[in-house]
Amino acid sequence: MKLTIFGASGGTGTAAYREALKRGHQVTAVVRDASRLPDDLRDRAGVLVADVMDPAAVEPAVQGRDAVLSCLGTRTGRAPTTVCTDSATSIIEGMRAAGTRRLLVISATAPYPDPGDDTLSRLLVKPLVSRIFAEPYKDLLQADHLVENATDIDWTIVRPPRLQDGPPRGTFRLGLDRTPPRARTIRRADLANAMLDLADDPASIHHVAWVTS
Repeated sequence: MKLTIFGASGGTGTAAYREALKRGHQVTAVVRDASRLPDDLRDRAGVLVADVMDPAAVEPAVQGRDAVLSCLGTRTGRAPTTVCTDSATSIIEGMRAAGTRRLLVISATAPYPDPGDDTLSRLLVKPLVSRIFAEPYKDLLQADHLVENATDIDWTIVRPPRLQDGPPRGTFRLGLDRTPPRARTIRRADLANAMLDLADDPASIHHVAWVTS
């Protein structure tokens, strides 16, 4: 596949970039600062330095792509932010201009109670985490709403639980529109594998994919 990955210098984005190359995909890795990429990825021909908040810069980055992966997230801690909303707006606008349809974006499970949640998650963990990160989750919820209403885009929203670093475990569990039981954590590398699998899975289009270890 021909892929564009936004946020390729972040933890999940780097894992997705590395795994996509391993699978033999043709990848454009969009970053704001190439120096933040690992040494072995920094000078590859597919690295594109561009501002994801500028739809005019997004359009050529997604032109002719089979799928676009957004691994962007905020680094503001608990502070108010519009990173997710602004980047989603720009990516969708750029994709429309380029005629590119397939989009996968990373969300989170904490702001979303689900019938599959166990009692501890439903009554304690998710409400507590949602209060602590109320401002960045407000941005995330707005971005998810924006993506879900882009009916001309073949979107999949990917919702992982708490992310962990480390090598891939090699497995993950997936639930479409419902969280799998005991969804606690997932390694970024396994989340990257899940996103790449989903990118080529038409059954996940216009669905929320809950992924966990």
